[in-house]
Amino acid sequence: MTFSLSQSLSLLDLGGPLVWPLLALALIMLVILIDKTYVFWRFVRMPTPLRHLLSDAEVGWNDLERYAAAADPQHHYVRFLRVILKNRGKPAWWTESRAGDEAVRIQHDLGRGLWVLETIVTAAPLLGLLGTIYGMMHAFSLFGAHGLVDPKGVTAGVATALIATAVGLAVALVALFGFNYFSRLQAQTLDDLERLGTRLLDRSRLEAESAEERA
Repeated sequence: MTFSLSQSLSLLDLGGPLVWPLLALALIMLVILIDKTYVFWRFVRMPTPLRHLLSDAEVGWNDLERYAAAADPQHHYVRFLRVILKNRGKPAWWTESRAGDEAVRIQHDLGRGLWVLETIVTAAPLLGLLGTIYGMMHAFSLFGAHGLVDPKGVTAGVATALIATAVGLAVALVALFGFNYFSRLQAQTLDDLERLGTRLLDRSRLEAESAEERA
């Protein structure tokens, strides 16, 4: 059975005043999910040259520098790669420190907005619970000294309680799945950056040791 827009709005209005804060949380959640989807699709996908590097393929420094010069400077992997390429002529501890600082900044960028989703996961069911209490209090207030005063009012109060609870749980579930999914992508990205940094720094150390032995 399908509902028209007016029927849906009437149903939400029946859920009581706490439904509207829940809808506001749902809108904030939707904006964050869309933003995180765009960020991960646009700036976090592993570039092909770096994927080859992690798969033990031979990728030369010149190839990496050409790629880094032509790639989007806002891409997180490119940002990390440029820091290593810029500092690879310096001591390994220096390069590792600068790469670690850039990884922290990338972690901060990837985590932006996730705390809001985590808050919505907790806040939405609590608001739904408040809506449940509000609806049940409204229903119980219709019982007078001479019994039930308004049967339809009791039904409306119970409907308010159920709708508020359902909306709160629905918002929390979507926020929970979104939070867990993007948290997993964030952890996977940081692991890949760590592996990439290790490969590049190991190669730089090996080349420096070889140069010292030849000298």
